[in-house]
Amino acid sequence: GAVVRAAAAPSASVSRGARGARSCHFAAAGSKRGVARQTVRDQRLAPTKAIATEETTGVTLNNEGKGKRVLVVGGDGYCGWASALHLSARGYEVAIMDNLARRNWDQQLGYDSLTPIASIHKRVAKWKELTGRDITLYLGDICDFEFLAEAWKQFEPEHVVHFGEQRSAPYSMLDRERAVYTQVNNVSGTINILYAMKEFTPDCHMVKLGTMGEYGTPNIDIEEGYLDITHNGRTDTLPYPKQGNSFYHLSKIHDSTNMIFCAKTWGLKVTDLNQGVVYGVKTPETSLDETLINRLDYDSIFGTALNRFVIQAAVGHPITVYGKGGQTRGFLDIRDTVRCIQLAIDNPAEQGKMRVMNQFTELFSVNELASLVKDAGAKLDLDVQVTSVPNPRIEAEEHYYNAKNSKLKDLGLEPHLLGDAILDSLLQVAVEYKDRCDHQLILPANAWGSSGVSRHFVGEKAKST
Repeated sequence: GAVVRAAAAPSASVSRGARGARSCHFAAAGSKRGVARQTVRDQRLAPTKAIATEETTGVTLNNEGKGKRVLVVGGDGYCGWASALHLSARGYEVAIMDNLARRNWDQQLGYDSLTPIASIHKRVAKWKELTGRDITLYLGDICDFEFLAEAWKQFEPEHVVHFGEQRSAPYSMLDRERAVYTQVNNVSGTINILYAMKEFTPDCHMVKLGTMGEYGTPNIDIEEGYLDITHNGRTDTLPYPKQGNSFYHLSKIHDSTNMIFCAKTWGLKVTDLNQGVVYGVKTPETSLDETLINRLDYDSIFGTALNRFVIQAAVGHPITVYGKGGQTRGFLDIRDTVRCIQLAIDNPAEQGKMRVMNQFTELFSVNELASLVKDAGAKLDLDVQVTSVPNPRIEAEEHYYNAKNSKLKDLGLEPHLLGDAILDSLLQVAVEYKDRCDHQLILPANAWGSSGVSRHFVGEKAKST
C-alpha cells in the first residue's frame, strides 16, 4: 500500500468524474429536493490513485475494501468521522450523510470542542488533497425520507453505518423538548433507513451503533444481545432484558426492537454494535493534518468520562467523579471503534437476522479511571486533584458488572488497551488546546430529577433534586 505524509500535494490524476467528487446539499426545509445524477454505475468502481511518498505517518493506503460502497450516516461526528477516514484509506467507496446537527447543538448550548474542528467541506477537501481519495457528501436529515430516498438511490450503498443519532444521555434529560427530540429523531431516523434498505437495496447490510447502556447494570452477566432462558421447563433464546437509564438509552432500545422486527419481517441484514464509552481523539488518519482533527468534548453534556477527566487534569480543574465513583462501564479506544466497524462490514450479518456484538475492550469504574489519569498526570508534572460531586444521574453507584465481549475479538479485533501511551497522548492534546477550555462548562449542567417542561437555556446550573 502507498504511504501518505501530511505535506503531500494534491493528485491531479484522480478523475473529477468519480462519484466522491460531488457534494449534494439539501438544506431548505420543506423545499423540493433532488439529487443530480452525474455518475454512471461503472464509474463507482474506478480505481483511485493514492499519493505515494517516502515518509510515513502511519497511514497506509490500500484497496482491501475496493468495490464496497459504504454510507456513513453521521459521518461528521466523533466516531463517524474517524470511521469514514479509516474506511476510505482502505479503499472502500465512502459517502458521508449528515445534517450537521451536532455542530448546531453546540451553538444552542454555548459549547465547543476543545480541538478546533474544520467544516465538513474543508475536512473532505483536505482528505482528497492528501490522499487522492474522494468522500461523497450528502448533507440532509435522514428523518426527511424524500432526501434520504433520493440520496440512497443515487449512492446505492452495500453497507450503511448508522451513527446518525442524538447520542447524549444528559442532552436527552435537559428538558421535555430535548427528550422528545431525542426519541423522535433517533427512532424515526432508524425506521427511515430500514425502509430505504427494504425498498431500494434489500441486500444492504446495516451496521448500527447501539450502546452498552441499553443493558443497564443487572445483577447477572451481560451477554451479547441474547439470553438463553429456561422457564417452567421450556427453553428459548430471547433478546437480553433492557434497562435504559435515560431517554437517549431508551431510544436505542426502541431501535433494537425495531431492527429485530424488520430483519425478521423483511429479510434484512442488521448488526447492532452495543458500544461502550469511547476515549481518545487520534487515529492515524485524523492525525495527518490539523484540518482532519477529530472533535474532543469536555463539557458535561457531550463529553465522555475518560476524555473529560484527561482535559480536567490538563487545565488544572479537579477531576469530577459523580457520587461514589463505583459506576462500572465498558470502554474502548477510538482506534478500536473504527476497526470494529470495518470488521462488522467485512463479516456481515445473516439475512433475516439482527446480530448483536458488544463493542468494548476493558471494564473500568469511574474511580479507577480517575486514579489512572491522576497517575499519568503526575508523570507530566501535573498536580491532578480528584473530587466527588453530587451525581446528576439516577443510577447505581456501586453494582455488579460483568459483560461479555468475545464476538468482535473472534472476528480479529486486537484491542488497544488503556495504558500510559494513550493517556500521555490524550494529555498532550489537552494541554496543547487547554486555552480553548471554558471551565464553566465542566460541572454538570442538569440533573435527571429536575428535567421538566421548562426549556433548559444556556448558562443554567443543575437544579437540586
